[in-house]
Amino acid sequence: MAQKPKVDPHVGRLGYLQALVNEFQETESQDAKEQVLANLANFAYDPGNYEYLRQLQVLDLFLDSLSEENETLVKFAIGGLCNLSPDKANKEHILQAGGIPLITNCLSSPNEETVLSAVTTLMYLSSPGTGSHPELTSLPVVQCMLRFSLSANIRLRNLAQIFLEDFCSPSQVAEARSQQAHSALGIPLPKTEAPQQP
Repeated sequence: MAQKPKVDPHVGRLGYLQALVNEFQETESQDAKEQVLANLANFAYDPGNYEYLRQLQVLDLFLDSLSEENETLVKFAIGGLCNLSPDKANKEHILQAGGIPLITNCLSSPNEETVLSAVTTLMYLSSPGTGSHPELTSLPVVQCMLRFSLSANIRLRNLAQIFLEDFCSPSQVAEARSQQAHSALGIPLPKTEAPQQP
């Protein structure tokens, strides 16, 4: 388990976040990387941190981490992006940095939380004011959402239905339904984690 970064208590939030970024970049320990990325993802939940996180290029760190083989790093990275994407400046950065394919790749993760965060992030990125990004509702994405809308997992099913109703046109949904070769059929549904026993 990673130790807390050694930070002068007088450097404030920016200094603490900088120490986390430095630790992530310098450590060789996968456990430490996971813990630091989880902390950064949690800090991404607070709009008061957005400017600091942009300044420290944490959005790019999250985007880069989506390509990791370590599923835990991917889960925390997409969680961080999901937390950051409601903000207009963060949304634009993610879109301009080519984040859409990295995020849509997370739809095929076996981790339920990764998939839920990816769907939610796509929804935030699709919201009004982002300009035209047709890849957000490309045929494979819509087919995947159709498949997710049939999931036994109620959270995934509900998110997929909202995505289809609010972010896709009826013609996009009809086209995806009518396709004989369903490219999304090869995407496995995420594994549902068993509820924790108290």
